[in-house]
Amino acid sequence: MPSSADLIQALSSLPHGSEFRFIDELVELIPGTSATAVWKLKGDEEFLRGHFPGSPLMPGVLMIEALAQLGGILIQTRPGEAPLKNMRLTAVRQIKILGSITPGQSLHLSGALQGMLDNLGQVSGEIRDDAGNVILTGSVTLAGER
Repeated sequence: MPSSADLIQALSSLPHGSEFRFIDELVELIPGTSATAVWKLKGDEEFLRGHFPGSPLMPGVLMIEALAQLGGILIQTRPGEAPLKNMRLTAVRQIKILGSITPGQSLHLSGALQGMLDNLGQVSGEIRDDAGNVILTGSVTLAGER
């Protein structure tokens, strides 16, 4: 199990500020290969005020962002490779949103690096809810600069 220092180091290689991170805990990390993580929807997130008033629900696009952040960690931890600069989400493929979570529940993310082509990486993954139901599947492509 990765330490909190591993999570801090992995997240520091991503361009996001702390207020836009959707990973609280890195459960497992095989650098550059696969990872699992958890993020809890606390209920006080600003985006919930409008999505949806009186019945808050995790937006699907932010679940895609959570998967992309896990993908960024995988790309940035490849053994023997320097981290890429200015990592960005460049494509989403075959994303299926099958459900969501509400405040107090968590996203359980898993992802695997499918391959790299120069500075492009493709990551496939899924997100489950607390009950183990798949709520998102698909893949994301990320790009950075050497």
